[in-house]
Amino acid sequence: MIALTVIAYWAAPDPASPIHPGPWYSVLPPLLAVTLAIVTGRILSSLLLAIIIGGLLVAVPEAPLSVTAWASGIYEGGHFVFISATSWGNIKLLVFVTLVLAMIATVIVAGGLHGIVEWLSRFAKGPRSVQFVTLLMGITIFIDDYANTMIVGASMRPVTDTYKVSREKLAFLVDSTSAPVAGLAVVSTWVGYEVGLFADQAQALGIHRTGYAMLFDALQFRFYCIMMLFFVFISIVSGKDYGSMATAERRSRTTGALAHEDAVPMTSKAFSAAKPHVDASIRAMTGVIPIVALFIFLLGGIWVDGGGGAILMQNPSLLFSPHTWRNVISDSEHSVDILAYAATFGLVLAAICARLLGKIDWTHIGKAVLSGARSSLLPILILVLAWSLKEACDALRTGPFLVAAVGDVLSPAWFPAITFSIAALTSFSTGTSYGTMAILMPTAVPIAYHIEGSHYDLITMITLAAILDGSIVGDHCSPISDTTIMSSISSSCDHLHHVRTQLPYSLTCAFLALSCGYIPAGLGVPSWVSLVMAVSFMAILFWLLPQPAYRSEGVIAQPETE
Repeated sequence: MIALTVIAYWAAPDPASPIHPGPWYSVLPPLLAVTLAIVTGRILSSLLLAIIIGGLLVAVPEAPLSVTAWASGIYEGGHFVFISATSWGNIKLLVFVTLVLAMIATVIVAGGLHGIVEWLSRFAKGPRSVQFVTLLMGITIFIDDYANTMIVGASMRPVTDTYKVSREKLAFLVDSTSAPVAGLAVVSTWVGYEVGLFADQAQALGIHRTGYAMLFDALQFRFYCIMMLFFVFISIVSGKDYGSMATAERRSRTTGALAHEDAVPMTSKAFSAAKPHVDASIRAMTGVIPIVALFIFLLGGIWVDGGGGAILMQNPSLLFSPHTWRNVISDSEHSVDILAYAATFGLVLAAICARLLGKIDWTHIGKAVLSGARSSLLPILILVLAWSLKEACDALRTGPFLVAAVGDVLSPAWFPAITFSIAALTSFSTGTSYGTMAILMPTAVPIAYHIEGSHYDLITMITLAAILDGSIVGDHCSPISDTTIMSSISSSCDHLHHVRTQLPYSLTCAFLALSCGYIPAGLGVPSWVSLVMAVSFMAILFWLLPQPAYRSEGVIAQPETE
């Protein structure tokens, strides 16, 4: 720290001549955050240290030998955290995340999500159909990736065991429909986080769009998430696999061994709290009502806030116009408030359904609410530190410096693809999607915005999606990813076996997202063309694979006893 600040002193610009870009050392906080996160695998401490360094670089270079300057630098670092944690807009987003997690915990304890699972399980008739039900369940439980992982894996494991679907394949189905589905859903625990990051960039760059509108702008370019869901569907329909996954499926179907002989399945005890209460009445409506109500409340609130009421009075048919919805969402100025109100409404309704439909008492409902709220601690800490790092980068003018450094030599067309690759590598090294988004959003988005002439246009929209998707790619491939570990636990699968069998599939979709998605999109190819090319490639790939000898919907094995 001392060496960096001394060097920065000699490189500091002349205070008498104002320079719009920041000094060279303005890149040190985000660079340190990335490097330390990769080396240590600890995103929180890496972000915190980067914020402190940012505070020191704000104050110390002007007087490196002054004790007062050093004290002021420490104060600046703390001030970045304070203003991020006490901003009213940020608090609303934190409330949304906390209340939604509390609502999910309440629905789980009341048996709502398990009721949905039981209803879907009725359609399982064989290996392929049971995999399709697992996929459908993963899409249905879109509200949160953690809830998806915990519920789908633990609930479907007995059913998939019955039809000799390997534990590795179950873990892949669970993992591939967790973060991608939560990332694509317009109502999920990811929304508050992503909207907050987008809103910060809109304010910093002077983009006249809400964070929620930017989320919709990026949605059509979420190539990896969309392609992964198509990949899973085609794999299930074809009944084929390749690589180590094909080996695992062949072993399970022909020998009945659901896991490899040397497998050490991860225990599911960590997820005992995710089970319904023993006195709960398992009903799907206990979960359907609050989730659907939350979705309707959110969309209805945004529609009214964006002037949709007046539009509807003039022409009711415009309610079904995508163009009208985009304009209404863009005109909504209180989307963050609506998120908080919707989450509050959803939690209250979930508690009422838990009492009336789930038949559990208020004491256990209160415990579920507290348990869900406690689980929001990590996302909240990452959010606050991410906002604080953004404040440090703003104070040091990191974005303008990067623009000045690479803006004249970097082709706008290739920038989204480069961003996608960097995000994937960062997320793989750190094991966290949230942390990767927090690190790259305040640095990559300003570059994209300025290299296309300081206009919010195609490249910026694609870059937003590239950051989100790249973060999920690395999260899928990383053995230290929380959702990857959770998928192994809930599926009772050996963790390294899960990583090894899923990696070829994730890399295939990442390659298609890059080659058929972000590179052509940067060159102006419509997103639907990219998706058609990628899906066609998947279809040809699975069509060329040999027909598995074990393919049969009629053979049923007895479930193994764990």
